[in-house]
Amino acid sequence: MNEQQEPSIDALIRGCEAGGVYSPNELRERLKLGRPLRVKLGMDPTAPDLTLGHTVVLGKLRQFQDMGHKAVLIIGDYTARIGDPTGRSKTRPALTEAQIDANAQTYLDQAGKVIDLSEEKLEVRRNSEWLAGLSFADVIRLMSQTTVARMLERDTFAIRQKQGREIYLHELLYPIMQAYDSVVIEADVELGGTDQTFNNLCGRDFQRAAGQPPQIVMVMPLLVGTDGKVKMSKSTGNHIGITDPPSEMFGKVMRIPDETMPDYFRLVTDLPPDEAAALCDSSIANPRDTKERLAKEIITRFHSADAADAAAAEFKRVHGGGRKGGLPDEIPEMVVPAEMMADGTVATIDLITHCGFAKSRGDARRLVAQGGVRLNGKTLDDPLKTLPIKTGDVLQRGKRQFVRLAIGA
Repeated sequence: MNEQQEPSIDALIRGCEAGGVYSPNELRERLKLGRPLRVKLGMDPTAPDLTLGHTVVLGKLRQFQDMGHKAVLIIGDYTARIGDPTGRSKTRPALTEAQIDANAQTYLDQAGKVIDLSEEKLEVRRNSEWLAGLSFADVIRLMSQTTVARMLERDTFAIRQKQGREIYLHELLYPIMQAYDSVVIEADVELGGTDQTFNNLCGRDFQRAAGQPPQIVMVMPLLVGTDGKVKMSKSTGNHIGITDPPSEMFGKVMRIPDETMPDYFRLVTDLPPDEAAALCDSSIANPRDTKERLAKEIITRFHSADAADAAAAEFKRVHGGGRKGGLPDEIPEMVVPAEMMADGTVATIDLITHCGFAKSRGDARRLVAQGGVRLNGKTLDDPLKTLPIKTGDVLQRGKRQFVRLAIGA
């Protein structure tokens, strides 16, 4: 246990939100106890897959594991029945028990890409173990340990109250339930994102009331999504899933705004800070090359280096321009019926609509006028022309839509 007696406080705090450790001195004293600390992370299985955003706090949990401490992963199968109201302008819809169970298993399987799942390093608990058995009297006792004013300090509730939106009583129970989790498992440390600060600090209050030393709270920055605006989330469609296919993951990373790259390097890669800073300096590095490096770092972490190289090559084939440089490996086939043909030719706008690139002939005309369609790499410029086509020709809309033509009998 020598490595635990004099751990690097700076290493553990590194990466946390500025001022987001409550408190460094308490953490230092707790680490001097010479025993593995119980480090809690709660995750509500409200969606089937984990995103890069989840890995930020999972990475911190892994850091504690590597230092010899015990990770306690709380699968919030009971709290998921309420749904954390954090950051939401309306009540979260309830999930069925079957949905929760399926999502919980997926979470655990995917978390293994980041944390150590061995029994020595990880304890997995479902909070239904203790929450489902509480009597109404127990709930009243827990509620008596805090006040309505305290609950309404949450920015989510304060905003909704100001806007005249409903706040349901069961939502006020969520922080209480999460705090009680910390009491039951006797957490030494609780990890979370910045949006969980209020909930995690409630755990300290409830532990004090239970006669336990209050947990140290460590909050991590939130990873912004591919839109560069809000927290990465499947519900907003701005996510990158850790099990996304490499080519899909590469394409998503290449679409993030340039100004978000430093955060991605810092939060989801192991690249040294100095090297990442140099890569993100547009005066000495090309932003597109930097983004490609970022994509390859991320894919290597969650898939493999070979998968990263293949995804980069595929991306260049698709986006490189021209028929030889711009085709993906797999292109869906589109049969052009013989009745659409006349002497081996087909009307341009009829072909475009038949292939699903436009909803109407008018849309097809506008698409051609905008230079948005290519045949065998050559931009089509006249919607009124007829085109000579043959089996094997490739019609392309933009950078991502392709069909390989086959002439029907």
